[in-house]
Amino acid sequence: MSGTAPVVEQVRSADGTPIAFERAGTGPAMVLVGGAFNDRNTTRALGAALAPDFTVFGYDRRGRGQSGDTLPYEIGREIDDLAAVIAAAGGSAAVYGVSSGAILAALAAAQGLPVTGLVLFEPPFQVGSHLGVRKDITAQLIELIAVDDRDGAVETFLSVSVGLPAEAITGMRAQPVWGALTAIAHTLPYDAIVSAGGRLPADRLAAITAPTLAVDSTGSPQWLRDGSRAAAEAVPGGRSISLDGGNHEVPPATLAPALREFLLG
Repeated sequence: MSGTAPVVEQVRSADGTPIAFERAGTGPAMVLVGGAFNDRNTTRALGAALAPDFTVFGYDRRGRGQSGDTLPYEIGREIDDLAAVIAAAGGSAAVYGVSSGAILAALAAAQGLPVTGLVLFEPPFQVGSHLGVRKDITAQLIELIAVDDRDGAVETFLSVSVGLPAEAITGMRAQPVWGALTAIAHTLPYDAIVSAGGRLPADRLAAITAPTLAVDSTGSPQWLRDGSRAAAEAVPGGRSISLDGGNHEVPPATLAPALREFLLG
């Protein structure tokens, strides 16, 4: 998360799976949880922006980057992974999650992990008139990965879950980025399982006791923005804010100050 090559550390999850992480900065601990197609490289720019005020931990969710994987996949095992990183961070930490990583972070906080503050960036919940805007493709992704059709899994996820048009996906297939996407395609069912078809688990979110902030981008589709706000409303005392940004993204230079203000006051 800095100008020099980061030092990769490792911790063992409860089931023995090695989880790779890196740290940067000084101050109270913050763990960054990525979403689909993400590994710790994806969150590094935000980590660098936060490093002056936090000790930031970016990690590879299981099956990604330098972390291991243990089958069968279970959400509980991913929560154990996050618990192991928090333990390595000193026993408690603020947690920031994006997309499916935001849902994972919320479920972990609801389960009672020692989360000092929780920030959810656009968890992909579907609420109100947006119910059904994205189909649950968990079974389809599992079938595609079972036959090692990584191209098909990536295309299906980008088309159905992300909503990219066919011509955009065709263009991506001709770019070097496609290889990076297919390399991590086996974890797409994990994100789909965590997202649970977009259902808002209001009863579980109501169990969160950590101060919680939901963030949405002004450039995102309305269904994502509404889902983010609904998540905040489901958490006792939860707050929500909108920040200037693009589709499902806010620049670290804009996002980091908002996180500092919320977590440090």
